[in-house]
Amino acid sequence: MTDADTTAATTDWQAWQRSRDRQQEWYLPDREERFRIMLDGGPPHAFRGMGEVEAMVGRAPKVLDLACGTGSITARLLARFPDAVSTGVDLDPALLAIAEGTFAGDERVTFVTADLKGPDWPAKLPHDSYDAVLAATALHWLQPEPLARLYGRLAGVVRDGGVFMNADQMIDETTPRINAAESALRHARMDQAKRDGVLDWSEWWQLAAEDPVLAEPTARRFEIYGDHADGDMPSVAWHTRVLRENGFAEVRPVWCSPSDTLLLALK
Repeated sequence: MTDADTTAATTDWQAWQRSRDRQQEWYLPDREERFRIMLDGGPPHAFRGMGEVEAMVGRAPKVLDLACGTGSITARLLARFPDAVSTGVDLDPALLAIAEGTFAGDERVTFVTADLKGPDWPAKLPHDSYDAVLAATALHWLQPEPLARLYGRLAGVVRDGGVFMNADQMIDETTPRINAAESALRHARMDQAKRDGVLDWSEWWQLAAEDPVLAEPTARRFEIYGDHADGDMPSVAWHTRVLRENGFAEVRPVWCSPSDTLLLALK
């Protein structure tokens, strides 16, 4: 595609956001639940309560959307707290393209391209510190050693009294039968959803590669990551210990499913 073709091409960013949400929900049927606990709290379908962000840092927080992807957390944050500001940081050029297209013109939102495994990414952020750093289903792509280093850097990004929340797959190796039963049921439901027409990971990325605007950043994305990242899923106990070792004063789960946990760490 020529530069002129790229300039002329358009895409529906909101449609890509919805498509990405559906694809992610294929893997994580409780994805919205973890966002709700982060931001809203209270039982679903009831009076909206106080979420963890509001409880800890108020209604106009300065937030770092860590490994932001298409800005899923940022979208829900701003819908809940219109006076919040958000910085999204990621390395994936295709997902960032969707995020930047979605939030174009919104002065509350900034996106930064940076490798979270590197030592210098905090220097690229527009603010020296943040009230809250939020991540969801992203950091398990890191091996434990680089993840521990990332936690150390986050301790310098979160202000005193601020919070880090990470909703991710955290596997307890001491419960192998429970783990196996949960995995079997989840994959059976995924198989049924796939038969019902839900796009899997590969099919979604194939569509992105065929989009006139996303084709080039998608190609760059696969140059960076390859076909699949090689990460790990340490236990809640591991995350808790490492966060405490790196300067977070209090760490505890505030939500969990059989395979995933939302961990809150207070600086």
